[in-house]
Amino acid sequence: MRGSLGAVAKYRVGQAAQLMGVSADTLRRWADAGRVEVSVGGDGRRYYDGADLAKLALEMAGEAKTDQPRAQSARNRFVGIVTKVVKDKVVAQVEIQSGPHRFVSLITREAADELKLAPGVVVDAVVKATNVGVEIPSQF
Repeated sequence: MRGSLGAVAKYRVGQAAQLMGVSADTLRRWADAGRVEVSVGGDGRRYYDGADLAKLALEMAGEAKTDQPRAQSARNRFVGIVTKVVKDKVVAQVEIQSGPHRFVSLITREAADELKLAPGVVVDAVVKATNVGVEIPSQF
């Protein structure tokens, strides 16, 4: 349940787990271990304080570690599944579905072949830049 302006936002276990990106069982274990505060409402249900969840989310973001053997500068990563690969002689168009998000990537055909990209392969869509447009100035 969301608090009104000035009121404390409280969330039920399912809502809080979704916000934190974990299962309800994980959230319950965190509460039992004292990692996150939980209170019991008049209805006997567990409620999680929104401010405590926000604090924990920031702590977890600082804890985030990659299992990649190399350092990465890109922070926008979306785990998804390849839904379509279209290749020509030089380039490959790779379509990825990550939850409600659809990504289309243009990479070299050589890279697509080396990665063995095909529908059903799980990949990370790594977003480094938003958009680069190309225009010809009117003075030329």
